[in-house]
Amino acid sequence: MASESSFDVVSRVDQQELDNALNQTRKEIENRFDFKHSKTNIESDGKKITLISDDELKMRNVVDMLQSKAVKRGIDIKAFDFGEVEPAAGGTVRQIVTIRSGIPKEQSRELLAHIKTLKLKVAAQYQDEQIRVSSKSKDDLQRVISALRAMEFELPLQFVNYR
Repeated sequence: MASESSFDVVSRVDQQELDNALNQTRKEIENRFDFKHSKTNIESDGKKITLISDDELKMRNVVDMLQSKAVKRGIDIKAFDFGEVEPAAGGTVRQIVTIRSGIPKEQSRELLAHIKTLKLKVAAQYQDEQIRVSSKSKDDLQRVISALRAMEFELPLQFVNYR
């Protein structure tokens, strides 16, 4: 068996699941008694989510609802970069939540260094906001996956294109 096997390490959010989590959060806000007659709103453009609410207490409740719905839909909370709560128009407050996708070059170095410390016969290279790991041994690739899963990393990691 001389052929190379490989997989990609990526960090991305399933857009459909994110939309479902946002819709569930909107529905819960509509039905909750403490949000009756409030100016709470959630908008998303795929790259960031804008949360608007009456005050900081309601904003914390909206963030909590969003996080719980996202976790139930299989979205890792690490994918969200919560900005500061800032005053907005009409006496409301706003919070921008940036959705992290892709592995930045600086953070990929940490992953590549971790793969090298395993001292396995694997080749890992960074390309197009993802890391490709290849080897002749599928067992070595499985060891790399389990080591990266055990690692505490600030981005959610997925392992795709295993061949």
